[in-house]
Amino acid sequence: MSFIPLSQLRSPAADASSAISLQPSAFSHRRLPPWFKVEAKTGPDYLDVKQTMDRLQLHTICEEARCPNRWECWNSRTATFLILGDICTRRCHYCSVETGRPGAIDHEEPQRVAEAIQALGLRHAVITSVNRDELEDGGAAIFAQTIRQTRQLSPGCTIEVLIPDFEGNEAALAAVCSEKPEILNHNIETVRRLFPAIRPQGKYQRSIELLGKAKQLGMKTKSGLILGMGETLDEARGVMRDLRSVGCDIMTIGQYLQPTREHLPVARFYNPSEFAQLKEEGMALGFSHVESGPLVRSSYHAEQHATSDRRI
Repeated sequence: MSFIPLSQLRSPAADASSAISLQPSAFSHRRLPPWFKVEAKTGPDYLDVKQTMDRLQLHTICEEARCPNRWECWNSRTATFLILGDICTRRCHYCSVETGRPGAIDHEEPQRVAEAIQALGLRHAVITSVNRDELEDGGAAIFAQTIRQTRQLSPGCTIEVLIPDFEGNEAALAAVCSEKPEILNHNIETVRRLFPAIRPQGKYQRSIELLGKAKQLGMKTKSGLILGMGETLDEARGVMRDLRSVGCDIMTIGQYLQPTREHLPVARFYNPSEFAQLKEEGMALGFSHVESGPLVRSSYHAEQHATSDRRI
């Protein structure tokens, strides 16, 4: 095993109130804060997850989004399934998933995901997707089918879906919610001011409203925020208040890491104490669970979110 830096990141001094730069830039060799190191090790559980995904020709967001927690999660036999292919119709400036013209829908994929969940003996499964804006329902039917197939093969497994905004299509949202996943997750990702520049094909208010509608449909809801893209802490607090205003139950807060030189540079690295403070403030606002830390990602410790309503 070894300890490795997550990446070589460019972290320019930036005034969070200024316009963000989306121009590609060369990586610097600036030393990262000491908390940005992870233990990279492969054990039998890691290899089992990897081999199962390869055998069933499945994608994971763990790999596509270069998640820093992959070693920890896969060694704990947890992974986040990426359905509807691995090519996204949107280009968000923080995300490493490939953008382009997606291929045809693979109608056998839901069954293969269910088989992988059964083979790995998962107690909690997280299922997400690329955006498929060219589809009338944004891929909602495949989400629903994947939940149904998983229930059939692994009835004791709790299910979390991390969905796109479906372009505000309420029927698509209802189709997913009708299958009653334990958690309905939709990530807000950034603050209202930066949303148009960072997520140009999305809309901040549309995402907030989607979470509110999911709550009205009886879902336990969840959302995630990424820090370090040019926001202020007060703007982050504003996102937390907006999420609570529509009854969002669970929130994750993590540090942005620039995946490639073609992506948005890091504006700021937050200290772990700042993440701890935001967690405390989020709990005071009424979230049932706030997972907050530099390496936190949307699915980090996800099983705890589904199985406990304790305020921790």
